Amino acid sequence: MKPKPSIEDLIGLGHTKLGFFKEVQVKMGELRQSNRELRRERQHVQAILDGITDIVAVIAPDYRIRSVNHSFFDLYATQSPEGGLCYAVFRGREEPCEVCPLREALAANQVCSQNAIFDVEGRNRHFAITASPLRNADGLPTDILVVKRDVTLEKEFQAKYYHAEKMATIGLLAAGVAHEINNPLTSIQGFAEGLQRRMGTLADQLNDKTLRNDFEEYLDIIRKECQRCSGIVQSLLTFSPRKTAEMSRIRLNPLIRNVMRLLHHKLKSYPDEVIRMDLAPVLPAIQGNAAELEQVILNLVLNALDAVGPKGRIIIHTHQPNSGGAVLVVEDDGCGIPPDDLPKLFEPFFTTKPVGKGIGIGLSTCYHIIQAHGGEIIVDSSPEKGSRFTVRLPADKETARS
Repeated sequence: MKPKPSIEDLIGLGHTKLGFFKEVQVKMGELRQSNRELRRERQHVQAILDGITDIVAVIAPDYRIRSVNHSFFDLYATQSPEGGLCYAVFRGREEPCEVCPLREALAANQVCSQNAIFDVEGRNRHFAITASPLRNADGLPTDILVVKRDVTLEKEFQAKYYHAEKMATIGLLAAGVAHEINNPLTSIQGFAEGLQRRMGTLADQLNDKTLRNDFEEYLDIIRKECQRCSGIVQSLLTFSPRKTAEMSRIRLNPLIRNVMRLLHHKLKSYPDEVIRMDLAPVLPAIQGNAAELEQVILNLVLNALDAVGPKGRIIIHTHQPNSGGAVLVVEDDGCGIPPDDLPKLFEPFFTTKPVGKGIGIGLSTCYHIIQAHGGEIIVDSSPEKGSRFTVRLPADKETARS
């Protein structure tokens, strides 16, 4: 029995090859069109990712970065991170993080979130991190899509709002306490002064000089302590709702020089040139209350003196920022402030000084005064490295218009 004829037998081998090549050409054309469509889709997806202001990264289960969007380079001054380890690129670590949303997302095969604070280019930033698994056809995670949103500014404004709200509440409480204390305090001081005036006659009648000296000393102590308490009460009233202090057009540099004259005698117990002044030759006028601003400068300088050791140094610096107004910086190389204490630094009655060295209303008074002037006070500090207090005050309205 003869075999069935093949297609080659019927139409010839040459025609068969020709048809095969035509089919291949058609398939190649279809593949090229498919590749072009895939490339356009990839470019479209990348454009969407690059349009997102958050950092978006695709990371493999072995922590290696597959790709990132353009927002990565806005925050990190580095070369292309593809192939690098995420914990090395993002956090500068040599091993995976203890709490890792990527690892949790892989293990649970679901979206995981985390808030974290870490150093970026020398500045602490707050991030909201979301890790989402990218699954294959079987529903198993192959890669992780990590989105990192920089919420530093939001957190700073939120903290300022909470602090302002807290200070307003404390102000109402302080006003009530201050007025309640002020009344008996005035009576004690008045009766002490009355006794002082009559003490001479009484002691002469008793003919006892020792008794007279003792009573004069006791009454003098009572009067001085009453005056000290009265000063504390006045500081408490700074937090209370009050009428706006009388403002005038003033210059910051003369206020600083006046405070330094007041501190002349105190500075005699410190090394020469413990305070160095670097004042801008020209500063715009500001609207402010001279007495209150001198109180702020005095508090900041006295705190700096308490912080520096025998060989410490303090720099008082002023300059004009690009936004206008005036800036005062009081910087020292003293003991610094622990990070845990920084958020509480401007709260009334909080102090880092030893018992008996301070009552904790100096910086809170400064904060309230600067807020009333429409400015802000910022502190940067590191333990054993020193502190820097920056006071920003807006320009006088006439100066700002000119």
